[in-house]
Amino acid sequence: MTNRLPARFLLFAVLGWPAAGSAAEILSVSVEKEQGVYYVESEVWIDAELQPVYEVFADWDVAEQFSSFIVESRDLAPDGDGNAGFYVSNRGCLLFFCKTVVRTGTVQAEPHEVLRATADPERSDFHLSEESWTFRVEREGTVVLYRNRMKPKFWIPPAIGTWMMKRKLQRDGGQAMERIEAIAQDWNIDRE
Repeated sequence: MTNRLPARFLLFAVLGWPAAGSAAEILSVSVEKEQGVYYVESEVWIDAELQPVYEVFADWDVAEQFSSFIVESRDLAPDGDGNAGFYVSNRGCLLFFCKTVVRTGTVQAEPHEVLRATADPERSDFHLSEESWTFRVEREGTVVLYRNRMKPKFWIPPAIGTWMMKRKLQRDGGQAMERIEAIAQDWNIDRE
């Protein structure tokens, strides 16, 4: 089992409409809000084998190659239970509202199956941030199911927050999807 961290730690990396020339396919996207907590879920199909797709997500060093939202990221020492630690700084904008947010926490991994990231609210800009990526083989490619339950400490415009967040993720996430797919396909070629 690798002790590397998942590279995205934000929903931005796995959401979006497929970019031209990419075989990646969005199967579903939803963003909902209930009592200040955002629930994000997306399922995408990537035209690459499961192992290299998982490795892309589990290798922190490639994060900046596919996500324009990641400003800085790094591994932190494992916690007392041996879970890998992470630090990530992301920058995003919704209309006129731009914000750099930080998350620090731990990652648990079931290699080639599930990655789970939990932010420490004392060291993060979130009261709650629990993310998971689940990987499965489908149609000679890989389906990644992304789930995030988050409650930010910062303000998001209430009247348009979920709509704008979903729209922004769908529009900008397509490029990240295409890059993830290309990296995973190259990863497979490099290993042969």
